[in-house]
Amino acid sequence: MIMNATTDTAKLSQSKQEKLLDKLGVFKIQGRDKCGRKLLLIIGKLLPAKHVTAEALKKYLEEKIMPGLDEQPFSVVYVHTGVRRSENFPGISALRLISDAIPIDIKDRLEAVYFLHPGLQSRLFLATFGRLVFSGGLYRKVKYVSRLEFLWEHLRRNEMELPESVYDHNEKLEYRPMMDYGLESDHPRSVCSALAMVDSPFSVYSMRCIA
Repeated sequence: MIMNATTDTAKLSQSKQEKLLDKLGVFKIQGRDKCGRKLLLIIGKLLPAKHVTAEALKKYLEEKIMPGLDEQPFSVVYVHTGVRRSENFPGISALRLISDAIPIDIKDRLEAVYFLHPGLQSRLFLATFGRLVFSGGLYRKVKYVSRLEFLWEHLRRNEMELPESVYDHNEKLEYRPMMDYGLESDHPRSVCSALAMVDSPFSVYSMRCIA
């Protein structure tokens, strides 16, 4: 669930975990929305959940990211494109720890969390556990954005740099809209297995279903 501290994370010291997050560029303060507010960009696919503990992630955000937000209102752009729950999902306990660690004043200044390319399972996960995981009213600030063109309605497009894979996935969604509902996928599994996951109450409501 959270991270196997006896295997992968045991190999890296706290400082090395922070350097890894820095090197991968998971979190960036980049661009502004159309109201001029700063944006915190989070590329979910780059999060090395198997190699970074919740404590290291919390410390990194507190020391390296949050100070760059100044004391002004801001928004978050979370890019869910290409996320695999086995690789990039830190677990409910980690998410709750990080959410609780965000100071009240920062939560108050957060205007919105734009959740780009949410899958069916991530929507179900947040609908089920969102209020449990995200404290301080953060859950109410999540806005699902299924296509890039809808994201640009809120942000200054020329100030936001996204991985090429995000644009490729967005184009696939135009021709394969059923991917939005988990009936088609780029994941190495069949349509039948995807349907089985949707139909099963155990998999849909599992705490591991985030991809």
